Amino acid sequence: MEKTVQAVYEGGVLRPLEPIPLKERQEVTVTISDEGNIPGDHPLLASPDEWAAAASDEITLDEVRRALSTIRGSLSETIVDERRDR
Repeated sequence: MEKTVQAVYEGGVLRPLEPIPLKERQEVTVTISDEGNIPGDHPLLASPDEWAAAASDEITLDEVRRALSTIRGSLSETIVDERRDR
């Protein structure tokens, strides 16, 4: 399961602001983002021009599935590696 939730940091603990369907003491991976502190020119963020170009792409679901099936390991690691090379 992958879910994005808002949380607040209090007394050394992240407290979700909504219920999360997890078992007691279940281990999870947490990604923390303080979007207000990310500079607009950060190399991992897509520029407005990139978003505009992507919006006009005509790509089929089968093409997306084929492309995703070639990715080994973590999708996020692959994206970070690609953007690091820019």
